[in-house]
Amino acid sequence: MAMIPALQIEYWQWLSLTLAAPVVTYAAWPFHRAAWTNAKHGAATMDTLISVGTTAAFLWSLWALFFGTAGTPGMTHPFEFTIARTDGAGNIYLEAAAGVTAFILAGRYFEARSKRKAGAALKALMELGAKEVTVLRGGREVTVPTADLQVGDRFLVRPGEKIATDGTVVEGSSAVDASMLTGESVPVEVSVGGSVTGATLNAGGRLVVEATRVGADTQLARMAKLVEDAQNGKAAAQRLADKISGVFVPIVIALALGTLGFWLGSGAGLTAAFTAAVAVLIIACPCALGLATPTALMVGTGRGAQLGILIKGPEVLETTRKVDTIVLDKTGTVTTGKMTLLKVHTADSTDETEVLRLAGALEHSSEHPIAQAVATGAAAQVGTLPTPEDFANIPGLGVQGVVEGHAVLVGREKLLTEWAMELPEPLRRAKDEAEQAGRTAIVVAWDGEARAVLEVADAVKVTSAEAIKRLRALGLTPILLTGDNKAVAESVAAEVGIDEVIAEVMPQDKVDVVKRLQAEGRSVAMVGDGVNDAAALAQADLGLAMGTGTDAAIEAGDLTLVRGDLRAAADAIRLSRKTLGTIRSNLFWAFAYNVAALPLAAAGLLNPMIAGAAMAFSSVFVVGNSLRLRGFRAAD
Repeated sequence: MAMIPALQIEYWQWLSLTLAAPVVTYAAWPFHRAAWTNAKHGAATMDTLISVGTTAAFLWSLWALFFGTAGTPGMTHPFEFTIARTDGAGNIYLEAAAGVTAFILAGRYFEARSKRKAGAALKALMELGAKEVTVLRGGREVTVPTADLQVGDRFLVRPGEKIATDGTVVEGSSAVDASMLTGESVPVEVSVGGSVTGATLNAGGRLVVEATRVGADTQLARMAKLVEDAQNGKAAAQRLADKISGVFVPIVIALALGTLGFWLGSGAGLTAAFTAAVAVLIIACPCALGLATPTALMVGTGRGAQLGILIKGPEVLETTRKVDTIVLDKTGTVTTGKMTLLKVHTADSTDETEVLRLAGALEHSSEHPIAQAVATGAAAQVGTLPTPEDFANIPGLGVQGVVEGHAVLVGREKLLTEWAMELPEPLRRAKDEAEQAGRTAIVVAWDGEARAVLEVADAVKVTSAEAIKRLRALGLTPILLTGDNKAVAESVAAEVGIDEVIAEVMPQDKVDVVKRLQAEGRSVAMVGDGVNDAAALAQADLGLAMGTGTDAAIEAGDLTLVRGDLRAAADAIRLSRKTLGTIRSNLFWAFAYNVAALPLAAAGLLNPMIAGAAMAFSSVFVVGNSLRLRGFRAAD
């Protein structure tokens, strides 16, 4: 109604007051309360600016309606941008007060919607554990909730089940996949007397475990505490708008008081002096200020989602500009996280296809993760594998059996020694080189003769080397951080072009490494995908979680890379920096239109149309500027 004369019915100004009053009082109450709190501490933020501007516009409008000429029936605001001095008694600014409040509340709603849920990382961590456990009591198997386990209880873990709590193996042997907790890509062989950790996966045989730690004492619970401590200690970046407002508000108030004093001193009269002073306060409050961050964030996050990059909040963006070091987890981040058959070394006169057929057939019958890697790799190269006529698993050494009439052995070199066989020199050399590079070497023999050495390892992703180049181009120093052994880590680092390697670290040590780098004055980004990375992701200045990883890592991170492609990390940092740049330019223009109108206000030349136009133009510009982010492209 205020901006369109055709809608200005006889008592439109009183209807405007009825509509605007609840907005400026009730809806804007959080701004007024925050402004009062800031004032008591001698501070000024964006809330102060909003409260002062909307209150000035509303109170002036009330004065003009009840004591000026604005309440006269038939009063209209003509649609003209006249610059002429008036006493202001006929001007009301209700639409500016209500519009600013509505725009800024809308912006904060969108901003809140994009923020991560508090505590989700901890919830995801705790949900990783087994919910129920089979306990052995009085010679019987009893299923109870994991929370009811006591230290000293003996429980059963079948192949494929999660281990319920930390304990010691008292019966059986198996391979345990602990990669999500320790980062070690090779499953750990455990037998009687060996220690196991809760939430790790039993990949092989049947185990009976005696519980040694339960509840809050387990390694998983301690990791959850690490994540909580890191998140609580991570101060959210202060909003840029608040920083600007902290300087801008005192200047505006000083300018308003100066304007009042000038007009009183020049003899213009009390009404004209107050008109000019209040106009300064009204025009200084830019409604686009509330849209500057949320619109850019909405468009930036929307474009990121299309590219497989999820940005969790505005505080994340400020950090991407500062980061200079990027710490990369190895397993599942730089590498695939899955054991893969990489190479086949054969003895003279032995056919590679024959090796893969016989070894793959035997390993296919085993549940061991390394055996499954061999079987999968063999099937991919030779097609359908034959069915063994006989099969036996030899705990800790490998497998043996009969395939197509051949007596086949696949496993460690010690298995061959037990059958009085020796590796020929070329195969021994290949085995030694593979182990020096941190790979697992598997020996294949049949019919009394060693025939081949298979290399199995966690394969490097084909895109990782290119990703490292792109991260370096953004001014970041890459560091490889892993729980795996040093030989494996250095081999992977050399392959992708990383110079600095920190290996053989436990989850709590990963947090310490990040803290140490921060203490050196570095701003640290961390990329990871496992539970073992969650606390470090939360501690880092910027956490990037691979979307192919665990929920705990994703919730602890600031950015999520949906595709699991490390190149997306470089795109994510570029997009975040570009989004931050857009927010900064939005904030500049949000103020610029209003600052440009300040001299008019101080001179007593401001009318409602100019105030409304400044509000509308700054908002339209901010939205248009933000929409440019839709053109962001991932690097080729």
